[in-house]
Amino acid sequence: MYCPFCTHPETKVIDSRLVSEGEQIRRRRECLTCNERFTTFEVAELLMPRVVKQDGTRQPFDEDKLRAGILRSLEKRPVSIEAIEASLNRIKHSLRASGEREVGTQLVGEAVMAQLRQLDEVAYVRFASVYRSFKDLNEFREEIERLEQEHQGS
Repeated sequence: MYCPFCTHPETKVIDSRLVSEGEQIRRRRECLTCNERFTTFEVAELLMPRVVKQDGTRQPFDEDKLRAGILRSLEKRPVSIEAIEASLNRIKHSLRASGEREVGTQLVGEAVMAQLRQLDEVAYVRFASVYRSFKDLNEFREEIERLEQEHQGS
């Protein structure tokens, strides 16, 4: 790493500590030429895949948009913010773990529905009705019957 004081290309690490609940490493460094000390922070760069929409356009993954959709489905439902954030993190982790540079909106939507199904069934049906574009009451009924069958099977 270059020294910010004299721009010499070699520095040595004299101390390292975990910070931000283990999300970062704080390193105290010393320049081998001018002996000045400085601090650097190291974080893992975890890139989210780009999202390919149904019309073929591509856009960066938007965590705020994902959160807004989930919160809309969970409106007036008894689900804690901690549970919602944990679900968001599981969705992001599964998208990163796919190893793909691009993912379709269908994969994102299915991941959201899987998490909502675990969090709150009413929110799941709300989201599914919009995501799957339920056309009429029968499609709602079929989805609710599918949920009931899953409960009876467990």
